[in-house]
Amino acid sequence: MSQDLAATGAWPVHSPPGRIRLRDIIEMAVFAVRGNWMRSVLTALGVIIGIAAVIVMVSVGQGTQAQLDRTIAGLGSNRIEIWGGAGRMGGVRSGPVTSLTDGDARAIRNEVEGIEGVSGQIRGGTQVVNAERNWNTQWIGIQPDYFKTNGWEIDQGQYFGDRDYSAAAKVVLIGTTIRRELFGDVDPTGQQLRIGRVPFTVVGVLKSKGQSGWGGDMDDILMVPLETARRRLAGSIGLPPGSLQSISVSTTRAEDLPRVERQINELLRQRHKIPPGGEDDFTVRNLTEIVSARSETTRLMSLLLGAVATISLIVGGIGIMNIMLVSVTERIREIGLRMAVGAGPREIQLQFLAESMLISLAGGLIGIALGIGGTLLAEKFGALPIELNAQVIMLATGFAVATGLFFGYYPARKASQLDPIEALRHQG
Repeated sequence: MSQDLAATGAWPVHSPPGRIRLRDIIEMAVFAVRGNWMRSVLTALGVIIGIAAVIVMVSVGQGTQAQLDRTIAGLGSNRIEIWGGAGRMGGVRSGPVTSLTDGDARAIRNEVEGIEGVSGQIRGGTQVVNAERNWNTQWIGIQPDYFKTNGWEIDQGQYFGDRDYSAAAKVVLIGTTIRRELFGDVDPTGQQLRIGRVPFTVVGVLKSKGQSGWGGDMDDILMVPLETARRRLAGSIGLPPGSLQSISVSTTRAEDLPRVERQINELLRQRHKIPPGGEDDFTVRNLTEIVSARSETTRLMSLLLGAVATISLIVGGIGIMNIMLVSVTERIREIGLRMAVGAGPREIQLQFLAESMLISLAGGLIGIALGIGGTLLAEKFGALPIELNAQVIMLATGFAVATGLFFGYYPARKASQLDPIEALRHQG
């Protein structure tokens, strides 16, 4: 009887009756799956979609988290930002007002505990020219602590000196985008450029920060001392003397941020003589909270994608279970013949488990290929942050094997518990 089974391909000719090697089980599983390849492909479709979704979901989630980490580093650690608020005239908002001053910055530095650095700043837009090249960009007037509070470092040249701040020197630090557009491959330190109509000397190039979390180019920037900006560049803005558009504050410890934020609010309300219940003429924001809110949104989107992937895997697993149950019903007589020549319940169970896992694994491999392709397309055409690594592939492969094992167990168990005599009597 074993020779008859071997002739049909259902039993490996090199295996003795009763005991089947793992290699024999895999060969029989491949034979059974290949015999109904179209049904196997359709059965694996849910796993294919689920695994592809897992890869895309994890890659986008990791890429977005990496971008958020870069955003936090670009914003500066433990940072609070203060802006001038909106005023009111007759109960109607009159638009932005300049409510912050140098005195506010000094008061925060002197009266709030746990402060590491405080920098007031003003900013504006302008045309920058070097020889025949020109570029439209943003300038910002800063105080010495700005580099500390915002996490900026120098790539070439040097920081401003104390005399540059006090004497309103015509010196400038440029971002890497400005360097590329105005100087190309030439070292810009010590060279001249015009900001508007005013000549400035480049003393350094800022280390690149790349794209911000809001899509802006953080390297498209010029920095000058605050007093230089007030005297040379801010004429068109019309700022009152000693006023600031914003103040950056950094704390020594991250856990101090809520307390420092609260104390700054109280201090500025007192200095601006705002009555109890009155509306603030300034805005204080803990940028870590903004990034956390963005991170939470990303996490929710990742959970949504994960839910889609999980549902697809469950649907695929149910499809595998359904087809394996059909396969058991179709092959009852074959199972009886195997038991008759000595195959035990364990061998029968292993064979059907191997078929289930083979279908799921094959679907997983196809899903991995589609997932990698979809991830690369999403990065190229969808402008999504992507981070694809080997751990994602291993995770997807593990999902595929686990799906086949979990949903194939019941059909395999059912096949192994058939009565050999009743199975041989079955007419299929």
